[in-house]
Amino acid sequence: MPEQHLYQYQQPFKLESGESLPGFQLAYTTYGKLSPQRDNVVWVCHALTGNSDFTEWWPGLFGEGKVYDPADWFIVCANTLGGCYGSTGPLSVNPATQEPYYHAFPELTNRDIVDAFDLLRKELGLEKVHTLIGGSLGGQQAMEWAIKSPEVFERLIHVASNARHSAWGIAFNESQRMAIRLDSTWATNSETAGLEGLKTARSIAMLSYRHYNSYEKSQTDTDYNIKDGYRATSYQLYQGEKLAKRFNAYTYWLLSKAMDSHHVGRHRGGLHQALHLLKARTLFVGVDSDLLFPLTEQQHLHEHVPGSVLSVIHSDYGHDGFLVETAQLAHAIQKFYEEENTHEPLVFENRER
Repeated sequence: MPEQHLYQYQQPFKLESGESLPGFQLAYTTYGKLSPQRDNVVWVCHALTGNSDFTEWWPGLFGEGKVYDPADWFIVCANTLGGCYGSTGPLSVNPATQEPYYHAFPELTNRDIVDAFDLLRKELGLEKVHTLIGGSLGGQQAMEWAIKSPEVFERLIHVASNARHSAWGIAFNESQRMAIRLDSTWATNSETAGLEGLKTARSIAMLSYRHYNSYEKSQTDTDYNIKDGYRATSYQLYQGEKLAKRFNAYTYWLLSKAMDSHHVGRHRGGLHQALHLLKARTLFVGVDSDLLFPLTEQQHLHEHVPGSVLSVIHSDYGHDGFLVETAQLAHAIQKFYEEENTHEPLVFENRER
């Protein structure tokens, strides 16, 4: 079974903004055993509202008989800095005030987050990582980390993500933060500040995570006589309520800002120069119906990272296809490993639906 751990870093931790944290903790999950050669490490980076237990949200990839069987792999995932699943975040107590940080929690970027991950990696004594894998926000972090520490990561699996966040993606995130900001409780210092706004933010987000086709298939009403109480209406309300029960508006705000600031070319001479710093053999995975991180972004990355592989997932689920279509993703990963020593084409599509 996956094991839960806490890593404590008890020194000042400087952030890209120039601010610092007096220390932090990361909640992390491990699964499987480290081989004597220490060459079977898989590190997972989770998405915006994910946690460190990858078996909960990517069950099709991790487990007995899966691509990443704990009998063969040592798998690690840390809840992101700024998160709300055990890692230091806005609801954590600030040692300087003995009160929760709330709005006083400093701005984070993906570079700050992977710097924290890297301290954990060193604490675990992991000099090399066989595969670094992440999707969406986790894909952004994985790419940033692979560029920042190219000697550590041997393979990168970058799923439904990008190398810089698009104007389209930033606009979606800002629309969600507008909903939180308009919640009158957002200005307060309390655990539930902005919670109603968070529900609306999640409803907005769902329109970027899914696709027209998935809503048509799952939320179209069969009774053509109704004039209110639509399935799509109740679905949006349900998604907002569901997230509000397990998340907080502070972390949502903070991590959406980290997503917006993602640009691997910052202070590295631009995007393409930064991509040339990658040494890991890389698999880019895109979803053909993704509206938030469209396939053109992964195609662009593939074109500018020599020796990389591009795989396309076919789905009606839009961006969420990277979490739903795990059979296709598993097939792409297995093929990526199998083709390492071949000269077959580096672009392939999954035919499984």
